[in-house]
Amino acid sequence: MALNLQDIPRVKTISKQDFLTQYFKPQKPVVIERFIEDWPAYTKWNLEYIKSVAGDITVPLYDDRPVDYKEGFNEPHAKMKMADYVDLLKREPTKYRIFLWNILKEVPQLQNDFSFPDFGLRLMKGLPMLFFGGRDSYTFMHYDIDLANIFHFHFEGKKQIILFDQKQNDYLYKIPHSLITREDIDFNNPDFEKWPMLKKAQGFKTELNHGEVLYMPEGYWHYMRYITPGFSMSLRAIARNPKNFGKAVYNLLVMRNYDNAMRRLKGQQWIDWKNEQAIVRTHQKNGIT
Repeated sequence: MALNLQDIPRVKTISKQDFLTQYFKPQKPVVIERFIEDWPAYTKWNLEYIKSVAGDITVPLYDDRPVDYKEGFNEPHAKMKMADYVDLLKREPTKYRIFLWNILKEVPQLQNDFSFPDFGLRLMKGLPMLFFGGRDSYTFMHYDIDLANIFHFHFEGKKQIILFDQKQNDYLYKIPHSLITREDIDFNNPDFEKWPMLKKAQGFKTELNHGEVLYMPEGYWHYMRYITPGFSMSLRAIARNPKNFGKAVYNLLVMRNYDNAMRRLKGQQWIDWKNEQAIVRTHQKNGIT
């Protein structure tokens, strides 16, 4: 048995008005296949190019280890020179990923390789972020703290994507006071005996190839697995739905600080309690004792 996932719609290209009408307003995901072929990045951006322009920069690395109470919010697990990291990606599978790497801050010249597309939303131009991963590395199922509208541009290789909207929260074993589901769920091959409510979740799936753009609506859960080594860039626009904007403010100002304070106060006991509550609350909401 597999997750209940439908294919994300695909278009070759799209006008601003069609995007707003067909996808943004109803908050539906879409893959745009041939939207950035006029960008220099479309032909230039690959792992070797990134190595040539950023090889001497030390980058933060993350893997799939469970959250530890000693670690702060989004604290890296290791660091490495970009040149060494690219060599690692090409040499062998690795769990190490680069997460939320601000290219404007680190390598300003990369900004010359792309432009900010007009989708009818005001993109946050100071926050273009790069994400890198090796073969079979993946992110935990999560949603972004600011519940932004996200445009995810993929470069080199192939990437698996699974999405759920916020209406599926009751089935995903969400960790309280957090933005992730249980970290021991393998969304690529879920164990429905251990996680029975996943059978009720309805989501979306696709595979991204070089140059394709995925639009993820506000607050969408996303799981991403690198089928081959590669990298992506995300551009984001602030949440427009008042409810989602309010959640974003709460997450940034209250939830994150509360969770960090409880980690310091309770230590691993806090992490263990949250993991247990993810199961208890999910099953209670669905009538399982």
